[in-house]
Amino acid sequence: MRQLILASTSPYRLLLMQQLQLPFITAAPLFKETIDPSVAPELLVRHLSLGKAQSLAERYPNALIIGSDQVFVDQRGRAVGKPGNEEAAVIQLKQMAGRTHTFFTGLALFDSASGSYQTDYSSFSVTLRELSDEQIADYVKREKPFECAGAFKIEGLGIALMEKMEGDDYNTLIGLPLIKLVTRLKQFGVEVFA
Repeated sequence: MRQLILASTSPYRLLLMQQLQLPFITAAPLFKETIDPSVAPELLVRHLSLGKAQSLAERYPNALIIGSDQVFVDQRGRAVGKPGNEEAAVIQLKQMAGRTHTFFTGLALFDSASGSYQTDYSSFSVTLRELSDEQIADYVKREKPFECAGAFKIEGLGIALMEKMEGDDYNTLIGLPLIKLVTRLKQFGVEVFA
């Protein structure tokens, strides 16, 4: 089997990828993410995912490289990424509380030997409960979701913030759409089941 590379430093994507029980390694992408709110989110996450995957081509010249990136759309229709710090996380959650938001997670599979690639994205919607300022501050202090789009960790205490969730693959919300990844890997000759 071809070497699989996950172009990510995310511990959440690492755990998701491990679910497939395929041999792979992770590597930090050599790509600067820039969130352009004027670009449609489904195009933006595909572009960012492919940029991450392609950034490792020279280092891994004969591999299948997986890239992924995520944004959510705020109430003004703009793509928003990770908060980065406590203050921004509190602001994001205050703006999101009591509303429905759609998360877009891009996926790219890049064959560094041939230069061929496929990109895709998956979306997932969440409706947050009405939350007080105190509840938001408590959550942010307890979970520190600074590197998570939307300022929550759905795989952790963030589930308590939710009123409703909708989508085809909950892994999309965590950061790697596994259902679509399995399909794309098969198209490149990698089977999860022998």
